[in-house]
Amino acid sequence: MGFHRLGLFGGTFDPLHLGHLVVAQDAVERLALDRLLFVVAGLPPHKVRDSLSPPELRLEMVRAAVAGNPAFGVSAVEMERPGPTYTVDTLRAFRDMHPETELFFLLGADQLAEFHEWREPEAIASLATLVAMAREGSGVDPVSTMTLPADLKVDFVRIPVTRLDVSSTDIRGRVREGRSVRYLVPPEVRRIMEDHGLYRSIP
Repeated sequence: MGFHRLGLFGGTFDPLHLGHLVVAQDAVERLALDRLLFVVAGLPPHKVRDSLSPPELRLEMVRAAVAGNPAFGVSAVEMERPGPTYTVDTLRAFRDMHPETELFFLLGADQLAEFHEWREPEAIASLATLVAMAREGSGVDPVSTMTLPADLKVDFVRIPVTRLDVSSTDIRGRVREGRSVRYLVPPEVRRIMEDHGLYRSIP
């Protein structure tokens, strides 16, 4: 099926949590997307030394969480490539698959801060519209105050998204400490985490 406006939301999603889903829904509405795909990372180059959950379990968690939303989908394209995966290669693959589709690549503030260090950042910007997700709420919005290197010729659009103070790191820590993650992750994700004993022995 072809799409006019397709959003791509990449990440390790280890695990996917309610904050991911909220900002994804905001992006669908703000950008009038026909579909938003969660692109589950295989082996991100910046996390090669970190301990990631098995790709198939991260993929299973995302698929379970988004199954009820017709605006959402999941892509395993990065898992199907061997070795570290780079965003520029992913976007080229999507451009080949959807040559007539307008692509939107979602970036959080932390990703935007490191964007100039990514492989071929200007090529990424030429393949898709870069979308900086600025979290609404109290405090200074890091996207608003951020400046990219002067020699980096890229543009991005900024959209406000709902702020939920939750992170995958925090969730993994809670599990390790024996604390509840109810109301932080979808029930389907929590069930998979419990069934497979995820995050209980993270160093």
